[in-house]
Amino acid sequence: MAEVHHHHVHNQDPEAGAEQRKAIWKTFWILLIITSLEFLIAFTVPHGVLKVSIFIIMTIVKAFYIVGEFMHLKHETKTLIWSILVPVIFVAWLILALLLEGNAIFEAIFG
Repeated sequence: MAEVHHHHVHNQDPEAGAEQRKAIWKTFWILLIITSLEFLIAFTVPHGVLKVSIFIIMTIVKAFYIVGEFMHLKHETKTLIWSILVPVIFVAWLILALLLEGNAIFEAIFG
């Protein structure tokens, strides 16, 4: 018969993982504050370019913070960060440019 081995940890440090828990709570509070501000803006600021711009900026800030924290990108080399950031910026610019050009063409034809 196979022997059964039981492993018991008797001297476990109560502070083990304290830094990780602190970082997780810090991330939680930062994202909660940003989300609360978004919620407040959604119901207090009148609809318009300012409101949309604030939402876009806050969404980008939250996305970069989440990627930096949970995907550990902030601990990587600057070269890797830039190799990800530059294409993202280019794609965002491309989408914006296509939307603006598409709207201009639509207005020229049907406006």
